[in-house]
Amino acid sequence: MNWQREGRHWPHRDASRFVDVGPMRWHVQCMGQGPVLLLLHGTGAATHSWRGLMPLLAAHFTVVAPDLPGHGFSSPLPRAQCHLPGMSDALAALLQSLGLQPAHIVGHSAGAALSTQFALAGPPGLRRLVWLNGALLPFDGWLGQIAQPMARALASRSWLPRLAAWSARDAAAVRRLIDATGSKLDAQGVALYGALMRSPPHVAGALAMMAGWDLRPLLAALPRLALPVLLLHGTADRTVPVAQSDAVARRLPDAEVQRLDGLGHLAHEQQPDLVAASILRWCGGR
Repeated sequence: MNWQREGRHWPHRDASRFVDVGPMRWHVQCMGQGPVLLLLHGTGAATHSWRGLMPLLAAHFTVVAPDLPGHGFSSPLPRAQCHLPGMSDALAALLQSLGLQPAHIVGHSAGAALSTQFALAGPPGLRRLVWLNGALLPFDGWLGQIAQPMARALASRSWLPRLAAWSARDAAAVRRLIDATGSKLDAQGVALYGALMRSPPHVAGALAMMAGWDLRPLLAALPRLALPVLLLHGTADRTVPVAQSDAVARRLPDAEVQRLDGLGHLAHEQQPDLVAASILRWCGGR
């Protein structure tokens, strides 16, 4: 995406900075004071998805939200590093460059899996995790057998991101895709996702992330995750069924599941006040 063009209308633009770490240029937003709380968005999203939640949390924490590699305004990782361990290592390098150690991490969807990979490495000072509509279980059955090979095949097609970006010029199509998650967003939310979907580099970054995502080792490691975890999940989520959070919680030593009645996969964008209250209860705001 082009910061000079789309960045003019980006939420909390004054909180944005660009950080060069190794081969990557990261777009990061920071606001607030206090213990560091890291926000990790899901596949296909960007920092815009925290627009309502960030100011509420920044009253209690130093909130740090990066665009993940290849997403939004961040550059991609080399294709060989587009997997959970590689992305976690890149995230650790970013935080080291910023001189920050997160006390808490909030991960949405695939961001929950990334937060888990990061936490399993045992970073100092990390105390609690929150997963929003977390996507931590591999697909079952025949879908699980073809999902990742299909994602790899799609990611290797250089023309596909351009075709997807061309299709996203239809605002009604963008809204239908968002509605299919079980969430209803306002006009600003739809417009911001539309801007992302019309960006071939962003689409390519999302496909590369899906192509390298293997949740099986992470699933096997969940019983070793000693940190307390709060699993927030919208009951109307059509992307990741709420039953997945119940199943994941049974594998964890210390977990609590909280249902968000009537909210979909983008629950934190629908009702940021409600989600912020749950995060503050769990992480202990000022």
